[in-house]
Amino acid sequence: MTQTTEAGATAPAAGRRRAKKQTPAPTGPDRIPKPSQGWYRDKVTGAKLRRVTTILNQGFPKPQLVFWAANLTAADAFATLPTLVKASLRPADKEAAYDWLRKGHIRKKEERGDIGTAAHTLVESHVLGTPLPEELLSDPEMAPYLDNFLRFVAEWEVEFEASEMTVGNYSHGYAGKLDYLFRSRLIAAALAVPADTLFLGDTKTGGELDEKGVYPEAGLQMSAYRRAEVAWLRDGTRIPLPKIHDVGIVLHLRPEGYRPMPLKCGDDVFAAFLHIQQVAEFERVLSKSVVGEALTLPAIAEERAA
Repeated sequence: MTQTTEAGATAPAAGRRRAKKQTPAPTGPDRIPKPSQGWYRDKVTGAKLRRVTTILNQGFPKPQLVFWAANLTAADAFATLPTLVKASLRPADKEAAYDWLRKGHIRKKEERGDIGTAAHTLVESHVLGTPLPEELLSDPEMAPYLDNFLRFVAEWEVEFEASEMTVGNYSHGYAGKLDYLFRSRLIAAALAVPADTLFLGDTKTGGELDEKGVYPEAGLQMSAYRRAEVAWLRDGTRIPLPKIHDVGIVLHLRPEGYRPMPLKCGDDVFAAFLHIQQVAEFERVLSKSVVGEALTLPAIAEERAA
């Protein structure tokens, strides 16, 4: 038998196995699981936990997005009608115009995503007491978001406990990153609960104030975070997640103002989340093998037919 090795490599001695390189155990903040391709991996235990937002994207239908995309495409078409008509007469331009029109919802989502990310950065900087990035401070579009967020904090006497905290549930195999945990004497009074109640908070920047922008799936997401078993502090320490109230608060933050919106995220909503998790798992795994190949008549049946 001929034994080959890669060029430049040293062949291992006969009868010996090359020792595997030991990866040093993670320390400090490196112990916090990071999201990657729909999963969180615990570097300490090796456990893989499905990302909460991935579960909801795969298992929860969002019919309103279909109508939103259709309306957006129609609006783009009428807004650029002369250009589209000209492009339709030139084959070289027709395909590019068609591609631009059908991707309108993607452009809009990316635009809203940029605003949402910037707003979350504003919130996180305030919670942690870190300086705001200069590009946000000098951005006139973000100024009203910051002003309205600070109004919310002052007017409702909000005291933050954590921000952008990674949490996980090993029993049900999921993890995610909650926006923040906070206490508010005035929100507690409005909900008729003790003043020191700990609330789960989330910030949404889409839609229009008092009309759209806060949807029921936000409660599903918050219920998953609320029922997490563990949380990671910023130094990488893993702790049990503290007890959180079964009504969360979504801060609908818009340039024209803000609204604190209570969302149910108790055990009944969590039960629905677990069902959605099963649907998402079907979509990820079992759905690939449900439909088999088309059947053909056995050879003996073909002979009889002849």
